[in-house]
Amino acid sequence: MRSLHRLRCGERGKVNCINCKGPLRRRIMDMGITKGTTIEVKRIAPFGDPIEICVRGYKLSIRKKEAENIILE
Repeated sequence: MRSLHRLRCGERGKVNCINCKGPLRRRIMDMGITKGTTIEVKRIAPFGDPIEICVRGYKLSIRKKEAENIILE
């Protein structure tokens, strides 16, 4: 298992768990990132923050700190 921020452009992963609590966990889940969802990394900013991902057919940009909490299979 590894976290989302370790993926490179074009790589995919399936969400195993979200490793945080409280408002951040709720915010991540509200964006459609839930257990079993497939995520593909589309682009990474030059300094690594933010990361553009494709989730459930739409593109989403998240911060590296948030991506560290998303554990993939």
